[in-house]
Amino acid sequence: MSFLPVSIALLRLEYEGFLESRPRAGTRVRIPSREDLNGHYVVREALEMQAAKLFAVNASKKEREELRKLAAQVDELSTGPDRVQYVRAHQKFHRRVADGARCSTLTATIEHTHALASIWFCAMGQQKPQALQPPSRRHQELAVVLTEESSEQAAEAMREHIAVGLQHAVEALKPYFSLRRKSGDAYVRSDMPTM
Repeated sequence: MSFLPVSIALLRLEYEGFLESRPRAGTRVRIPSREDLNGHYVVREALEMQAAKLFAVNASKKEREELRKLAAQVDELSTGPDRVQYVRAHQKFHRRVADGARCSTLTATIEHTHALASIWFCAMGQQKPQALQPPSRRHQELAVVLTEESSEQAAEAMREHIAVGLQHAVEALKPYFSLRRKSGDAYVRSDMPTM
């Protein structure tokens, strides 16, 4: 592959927040700051609350059943050693909620927010041996509200779900926040070039 398509791809990944680079120092996966993380979850909460609201109104019986099954799978994988498999199932769960909302733009935007969060999540690794803990039922409890309750209750349950996710992410990324403080703002996102 020639230099130009690789350069354009790297610039695009940098523009979208996945990478950061510094002249004569290189490019790396972007280390989020606490502010980045908080901002990401503000946007994610707004998007996913709307998706939950619309799912509660628009989802078919089959979609509701599938969501419950997928929720059980996600919760089971949450304590396993394979983080990639968990992340994929987790994304699939939230994608199903968005699909049931019947708004393709909302689905695409939620997928984008999950792509960035997945990179952070996989980089986190394990903070403690979760295999010794009983599986969480967070997604199963959320699925019950999404499939059986009103749109307002679904939105509130999603808000609470996202808030807990933020708490977990802040805790897991604490070592990365200190690493970012040590390296300072040496790596900054550049402007996307015009074509």
